Amino acid sequence: MKKYVIALDEGTTSCRAIVFDRDQKIISMAQTEFQQHFPQPGWVEHDPIEIYSSQYGVLNEALARSGVPASEIAGIGITNQRETTIVWERDTGRLIYNAIVWQCRRSVDIVRALLTKLSPETIQAKTGLIPDAYYSATKLRWILDHVEGAQARAERGELCFGTVDSWLIWKLTRGKVHVTDATNAARTMMYNIHDLCWDQDILDALDIPARMLPEVRSCSEIYGTVNVGGVEIPIAGAAGDQQSALFGQACFQPGEVKNTYGTGCFMLMNTGEKAPVSQNGLATTIASRLGDQIQYCLEGSVFIGGAVVQWIRDELGLIRESADSEYFAAKCQDTGGVYIVPAFTGLGAPYWDMDARGAIYGLTRGTGRNQLIRAALESIAYQSADVLHAMQADTGLAIQGLKVDGGASANNFLMQFQADIADVIVRRPRVLETTALGAAYLAGLATGVWKDKEEIRAVWTCDRIFEPAMDEADRSRRYAGWKDCVRRTRSGR
Repeated sequence: MKKYVIALDEGTTSCRAIVFDRDQKIISMAQTEFQQHFPQPGWVEHDPIEIYSSQYGVLNEALARSGVPASEIAGIGITNQRETTIVWERDTGRLIYNAIVWQCRRSVDIVRALLTKLSPETIQAKTGLIPDAYYSATKLRWILDHVEGAQARAERGELCFGTVDSWLIWKLTRGKVHVTDATNAARTMMYNIHDLCWDQDILDALDIPARMLPEVRSCSEIYGTVNVGGVEIPIAGAAGDQQSALFGQACFQPGEVKNTYGTGCFMLMNTGEKAPVSQNGLATTIASRLGDQIQYCLEGSVFIGGAVVQWIRDELGLIRESADSEYFAAKCQDTGGVYIVPAFTGLGAPYWDMDARGAIYGLTRGTGRNQLIRAALESIAYQSADVLHAMQADTGLAIQGLKVDGGASANNFLMQFQADIADVIVRRPRVLETTALGAAYLAGLATGVWKDKEEIRAVWTCDRIFEPAMDEADRSRRYAGWKDCVRRTRSGR
């Protein structure tokens, strides 16, 4: 039995490839950054050719570094930045426009026009998403509006739309396969997550021809093959980055939650076969599709997570390295009543207040550097606790602990405070590359490296557990102080 899989992790700023063995050990890794394009304020683009060439390059580099023959690779899994929108010619692969990145806000007016035809409640009921320019649908409409002849060509079936997974699979299979997986489809704002099909009402409202859309497949199956060194390797797994991380954390049961601590924080809760409509500012989306089995999840996004540590490092000069924050935060017993609400770009879930701006509360003449550093770290945990509480309110599910990953999860002070303020057991895995690991698991399931999810759960290994140690009265007092500061920060409050 082949025991190696490769994960292609295509992110917003870089492409990586990681070779895993069946014991989830990282055999080798390669990574390269690619260029960001900002043609106008608020616009963000990527060159899809550069994305493909970078990803194919690191695939070959990681394989060469591993010393594993291509013939011993069971399969390749792909995980990717979600919502980013690409359109290309079906016959030639020629791009008609750059990729419009998930961060891009150019299609805000198209969202407003859409809402004159379909209500926000209708769109959310169908897609699980609160209508926003964040998603692929209105980005695609923008391309069809602004590239000469694109609408007519799309109607004739000459153009293909895809998110980054679709583009990579199409390129890697030499134009033979035009597919996406259910998790990426669910983030386009065109896919009905209940009927499991492209939603014709939304397509009609946006005048998007259905024939340009990819076939939606499961997250774990063989889509096609890629030639690497003369060997055809199956492409056998795909999932959007946050759902891939949920799978990589082996969160397979309702109530299991993972939180990724990156620039922002992305928390997902598995809700099983139920797709709850959030009443607390969360998105409902597809967690995974294995064969005909669908699992759903709630997702909450915090805009400023680890970025607040970068801020105190780069703008305030309180630390030299991000890792220093743990040392200095631990040197004081508490923040002295200081709270930082890092609403630098507004507040995300569960508040969704785009006009809110950051603030520091509780400053006194005795406030010192270490207390500010500690308050910055605590703000990450407070925001994540807000999302966790919203998930509990939406589902009524008992939380089965919180699994963590991402760069800031290496901060022991932060993880302990997260356990304390959310009153939840925090588990940090041995392998922090959980986004890539999820893609590897999906590919391995389709190719026999792992038999089933139970075997994967047995393979998943915890590195450290953080248990709540804060007195309930102390927790309630601190959290009430945070909520009061958020209230004062929000616009119009």
